[in-house]
Amino acid sequence: MNDNSSSIQKLINAFTLLPGVGLKTAERYAYKVISLSSDEVEFFANSLLKAKQNTKFCSVCGTFTDKHTCDICMKRNSKILCVVKEPKDVVALEKARNFNALYHVLHGTISPLENKGPNDIRIKELITRINENKFDEVIMATNPDVEGEVTANYIAKLLTPLGIKVTRIAQGIQMGSDLQYADEVTLSKALEDRKVMN
Repeated sequence: MNDNSSSIQKLINAFTLLPGVGLKTAERYAYKVISLSSDEVEFFANSLLKAKQNTKFCSVCGTFTDKHTCDICMKRNSKILCVVKEPKDVVALEKARNFNALYHVLHGTISPLENKGPNDIRIKELITRINENKFDEVIMATNPDVEGEVTANYIAKLLTPLGIKVTRIAQGIQMGSDLQYADEVTLSKALEDRKVMN
């Protein structure tokens, strides 16, 4: 195997690190990159590096941003706080039109199988934030899977004694699915039909 083949194989292997990218797709991506101009490849590589170097977590909500505080937290004024598992869930929910809420990213869910308890995700920061701000409602928008349900119920039990209305997104989203793969209409409907958690 010559150096050129080895370089292509390394590129193919690099693309397989991405979720949902199998060997055939990785090969297609690698050969596409090879066919790009040097300027296009440099732009692509620099975009990857800059995104990795400059992206951080918002100091308030925990979503991805390249600033200290994300635009949603800086510009939006809302009495509704939407709790999600990951930053990509914020992106998914923002696609639902007319949804005007602030977010809190937990960076995980309670999962005994993965040895993740309440102290391993951003629940303490959530309670602090709620105590410092007067929210009218907290929407639990964790994924409708076992871990998401456990986490939503745990947080609801913590918040209910504080007199805060805690709702759960409706089950228009299938059990076991990820928010990021739900279409805009399904997400909008799930948000509209949210239910109070006891």
